[in-house]
Amino acid sequence: MSDPFSGYEQLAGPDEMFAPDGTPRPAYSAFAERLGAWSIEHIDGRQRRSEMDLLASGITFTVYQDEAEVDRIFPFSIIPRIVAHDEWTTIETGLQQRVKALNAFLHDVYHDQRCVTDGVIPGEVLFGAAAFNLRMVGFEPPQGVYTHIAGSDLIRDQHGEFRILEDNVRTPSGVSYVLENRRTMLEAVPELFPEGAVSPVTDYPEHLREMLIEVRPEGVAADEARVVILTPGSFNSAYFEHTFLAQQMGVDLVEGRDLIVHDQTVYLRATTGLERVDVIYKRVDDDFLDPLAFRPDSVLGVAGLADAYRSGKVTLANAMGVGVADDKVVYRFVPDFIRYYLGEEPILRNIDTLAAVLPEDLEEMCANLDQLVVKPAGESGGYGLVVGPQASDAELRACEERIRDNPRNWIAQPLQEFSSIPTLLDGALRARRADLRPFALTGNDTWVLPGGLTRVALVEGSYVVNSSQGGGSKDTWVLRPPRASEG
Repeated sequence: MSDPFSGYEQLAGPDEMFAPDGTPRPAYSAFAERLGAWSIEHIDGRQRRSEMDLLASGITFTVYQDEAEVDRIFPFSIIPRIVAHDEWTTIETGLQQRVKALNAFLHDVYHDQRCVTDGVIPGEVLFGAAAFNLRMVGFEPPQGVYTHIAGSDLIRDQHGEFRILEDNVRTPSGVSYVLENRRTMLEAVPELFPEGAVSPVTDYPEHLREMLIEVRPEGVAADEARVVILTPGSFNSAYFEHTFLAQQMGVDLVEGRDLIVHDQTVYLRATTGLERVDVIYKRVDDDFLDPLAFRPDSVLGVAGLADAYRSGKVTLANAMGVGVADDKVVYRFVPDFIRYYLGEEPILRNIDTLAAVLPEDLEEMCANLDQLVVKPAGESGGYGLVVGPQASDAELRACEERIRDNPRNWIAQPLQEFSSIPTLLDGALRARRADLRPFALTGNDTWVLPGGLTRVALVEGSYVVNSSQGGGSKDTWVLRPPRASEG
């Protein structure tokens, strides 16, 4: 029987669980005591039990770069990320601030565009965004909400500060794994939970459904609003999540062929006839949403849906055109949006970012590629990313050519020695880097799920946590505030 912490080595960045001297951090103290009472063999057995549970539940994702494009079980670690209550409060208020600023920015983008005339963001950056949608110009969505569901990615930097790495407001995914990770933990290792101290996450589908009803079209009664989830179908990488959320909310999961637009009104082809649809939680990219308005070869969308939306007879969540707000080049300017629209300083800071579209940034970027992480503006999932310190000279030269050929498509950031969390691999605890994706829902106000998807880079030395690049996930525990003493 062996000590689970024996031989554990920390990485260069901060360790979430242990201080540099090896003592457990305060948020982890109760958990470390419980886990320390188990042998590494026992922990490994519980880990295998959790993996079998996930396999039986069919919790999968698709990696498109695989030749077979087959579903895989999402790798999972029973060692959680634990966030102290005070620290979570900062994250929560910071995300609420950021979502408010992004919605204000999107309203401005599709109306007065003061952000350009006042010099907050260069016109070539804004109008060069591939997701800028002319059909949204002059349109006011219900309650002025554009980004109803947001999933910004955070990392804890080398100084221990949580910072925004990027924003996801088109079709942010991963919340189903948050809920399933918690269920798996409660079944596989219930003894590790400090009683009553961890904030629940199971009410997310209820909050999501309530928010979607809040943003229903004008004139539709709340108790009569019909909500559906529009999915591209079973071959989409996030199809498990689409199915899961539909089941949890008690709404229909539909594909484009299940809907029809008549007289600018959307109907569901039900067994009893046509039934009106009022709110669509769309998990289909804008380009494929309506073959009459966007790509004519799309078979995933609904003909006439864009006009139905513009007429105000159906709500789309998230709104069309929101992708301009999570464009990786636009990200560089979000702190300026917070100051400009809200008159506040950002609670959660960005990572320092160079945008090649700006001439001064371009030259600095190309002169220091071997020290930077370079990202294409139009990719996600870790695709196209170049980690300069790990790249060869030939790879860096090719990267510079791509940047100079299309400067608008590239940003660069210093390589971050972000935080790591103990992760069970090959029968031992290893330090692996991890990020955090909390989820924020905006209707009448903004509610943030207490926790989020912690993604972990399982490959030794890797800085890339995306599941498509071999990453896994962990449960995220947000500790409740300490109870007031009695007596």
